[in-house]
Amino acid sequence: MAAQAANPIQQRVYTTSSGRPISYATASQRLGNNGPILLQDFHLIDLLAHFDRERIPERVVHAKGAGAYGEFEVTHDITDICSADLFSEVGKKTKVAVRLSTVGGEKGSADSARDPRGFAIKFYTEEGNWDMVGNDTPVFFIRDGVKFPTFIHTQKRNPQTNTKDATMFWDFLTSNQESIHQVMQLFSDRGTPLSYRHMNTYSGHTFKFIAADGSFKYVKMHFISDQGNRTLNLEEATHLASANPDWNTQDLFEAIARGEYPSWTFYVQVLDPKDAEKFRWNIFDVTKVWPHSEVPLRPVGKMTLNRNCQNYFAEIEQMAVAPAHLVPGIEPTADPMLQARLFSYTDSQRHRLGVNYQQIPVNQPLHAYAPWQRDGQYAINGNYGADPNYPSPLKPITYKPVDVNQQHEEWVGRALNPQNFNEVTDEDFVQATGLWHVLGRQEGQQANFITNVSSHLFGADPRVRQRAYEMFGRVDKQLGSKLEVATEHIVQDASKNKTDEIVARLTARTK
Repeated sequence: MAAQAANPIQQRVYTTSSGRPISYATASQRLGNNGPILLQDFHLIDLLAHFDRERIPERVVHAKGAGAYGEFEVTHDITDICSADLFSEVGKKTKVAVRLSTVGGEKGSADSARDPRGFAIKFYTEEGNWDMVGNDTPVFFIRDGVKFPTFIHTQKRNPQTNTKDATMFWDFLTSNQESIHQVMQLFSDRGTPLSYRHMNTYSGHTFKFIAADGSFKYVKMHFISDQGNRTLNLEEATHLASANPDWNTQDLFEAIARGEYPSWTFYVQVLDPKDAEKFRWNIFDVTKVWPHSEVPLRPVGKMTLNRNCQNYFAEIEQMAVAPAHLVPGIEPTADPMLQARLFSYTDSQRHRLGVNYQQIPVNQPLHAYAPWQRDGQYAINGNYGADPNYPSPLKPITYKPVDVNQQHEEWVGRALNPQNFNEVTDEDFVQATGLWHVLGRQEGQQANFITNVSSHLFGADPRVRQRAYEMFGRVDKQLGSKLEVATEHIVQDASKNKTDEIVARLTARTK
């Protein structure tokens, strides 16, 4: 009995949010046994008012996700190219929080949907939080941020019918054919990872690593799963969507709970500025990869996830990641998609969580002193007390010295000419064709690709379908032809499609 009395959980007294102890938590105050409920019952009002406000806006993209905590350890010296503190010595460990997600679906959507996957890593470094906000594919659909809102609109629900719309989906992609490389990735079996533990993540964008002397290199970042990169085929993914739509979320949590800690090896591709201008593809074009044969992978370290959250909402739903959260030694480049994301992600978090979202525990940096940012909702960390909220010689502030030797990228202005950058040429299909040939060397993968596309494309408007056949024909003539035959076969004989049979039966039962 003495041991039980010492248990702090059993000692807790239930209270209102203001701390008043409550005697009857499951009954409301009433006027007599059968009278009306009283407005003076603060416990009731307190409970209902909070309940009405439990939900915050879900993310416009990456709404459905899972997460965990872990650590990153440096295994290879890269101080010759990067002065960031977390890479300062081999063996150094940095705490991390990770959020993994689908992209286009709502919060209740299936984990196994054919969709890119987000894989964001928050490094709690001595010089601030660094967020590596990546995807499970090394490329993206578009290369200019001005297209992003409309692109996402077409991947969501039709504004009239409020249903997913194949015509919208394919109309955008076939009208913006710089997307072809990512489309090839998405509709191969690579588009549906077996689990969050079995997928890679890539920065996609080009960043700069700044050395101690101020010189820089261009880099792309890769986190490669040590569990192996494994995927689902269409039948498996469709089954999981109905049998267990939270498959990936459950798998990650349970693996960590039983001590099977997943890990990823961190590599960078490094490109010298003098080689950037003559590189075959614009290095700021996120629809292109840097072939490993030309820009090899350089190992950096290993990340391991070893702890689950205690409360999903507080620690994962409120996790706020943004590519603008950088640290000294890592800088953005002129990549137009990246530049748009630098603004959009932080703006989204202020909308969802409030202007002081960095004060939420999961988002708090190890060391922060920003006394000119004051007030606003949920200023919970003392609001910097009596310190001046403006630059004042009465309480001077020190600053980190600026790197002196920042090379000027004179060629960037030419590389980012809007007309040249947005025009789709045969060069945009070269890497997609290469991926098609890679699929051809893997048994059944080309056939799976045709099945995956045709089973989605058949629901689109005929004009959009035709545009898609022409687009894939630029990847490979046989691909375009085979895809047309497969898709039109489904259109003409929908009775052979089991899903259509079920839909037809359900529709008939509603009449």
